[in-house]
Amino acid sequence: MEYSLIMTTCENKEDAREIIEALLEKKLAACVQIKEIESFYTWKGKVENSKEILLLIKTKSELYKEVEEAILKMHKYETPEIVQIPFANGLKEYLNWIDEVTK
Repeated sequence: MEYSLIMTTCENKEDAREIIEALLEKKLAACVQIKEIESFYTWKGKVENSKEILLLIKTKSELYKEVEEAILKMHKYETPEIVQIPFANGLKEYLNWIDEVTK
């Protein structure tokens, strides 16, 4: 079994919580952590910056497409960040826990 971290950002905590609840209810994520961040980026030819909420989603790699679809259904950004970072290694007990709580 392979595992990964999926990252996305949201405009506010309410939007983040909506996504988190859906992912957990559908057993697409074992754990989601959030952190307030400030992002700097180029969008439509202009340098921008904004406060955002970063979501760190821990799951099985095979669930990526379902996680992406769930996020896209609820996300309010025109082009949301949704990226997957595979785990190179992990504590066996932690990875077993991910297996137990995801589909």
